[in-house]
Amino acid sequence: MIHEKETPQSGRGDSVPHRLFRFVSPLRPMTTDTQTQSLIDALQDADAVQFGEFELAHGGTSEYYVDKYRFETDPDCLETVAKAFADRIDPDDKLAGVALGAVPLAAATSVVAGAPYVIARKQRKEYGTANLIEGELEEGEEVVVLEDIVTTGTSLVDAIESLREAGATVNRALVVVDREEGGRENVEDADVEMEALVTASELLADRD
Repeated sequence: MIHEKETPQSGRGDSVPHRLFRFVSPLRPMTTDTQTQSLIDALQDADAVQFGEFELAHGGTSEYYVDKYRFETDPDCLETVAKAFADRIDPDDKLAGVALGAVPLAAATSVVAGAPYVIARKQRKEYGTANLIEGELEEGEEVVVLEDIVTTGTSLVDAIESLREAGATVNRALVVVDREEGGRENVEDADVEMEALVTASELLADRD
C-alpha cells in the first residue's frame, strides 16, 4: 500500500517565482560521488524507494520499487535530477524525453541547461499530427535521450529507434536509475552509450 505524503498547499506568495529563480541559478560543480548521494537522498526524501513485493512491467518481480511518479512530481528531486543531467550534456545537444515518465525530466533539464527537447511517444495517436516524435527535429541532429528508470531497456531502445527513423543521430542516453537487469547491455547493443545517475547497487548499498 502506498501512503500519501502530505505536501505544502499551493498559494505561498513566493512559490512559483522563488522556485524558478532557484531552478536556473548557477551552482558550484559537484563531484560525482556527492551528486550521486544527493540524488539518493532526494529519492528517499520523496518516498520514491519502496520495499516489499512488486510486479514489474516486464513481468518479473522485485523486492524494491522506484516510483518514478513520486520523484518526478517532487520539485526538489526533479531539480536535483535536472541539474545532474544538465551537467552531462553539451550546449548544442538537443534532448529527447521518453513518454510518459521522462517528459518532466526533459522539460526540467531543458530549463536548467537552456537546451530544446522533443518527446518520443511509444505509439502514434489517431488524431492531430499522429507524430511519434513531438517537437522540432532536424535531419541529422544530435539528440541525447533521457529516461527515468531502466530495467530491460526495451522502452528506451524503442525510443532510440523511433528517433533515428525520424532522422536524429542518437549516441547517448542518460537515465536516472539503472536497475542493473540487462538494460544497459541492450541499450549498448543499439550502439548507444548509457550513463545512469544512480545504479541499483548504489541505491541499495545502505539497506540492511
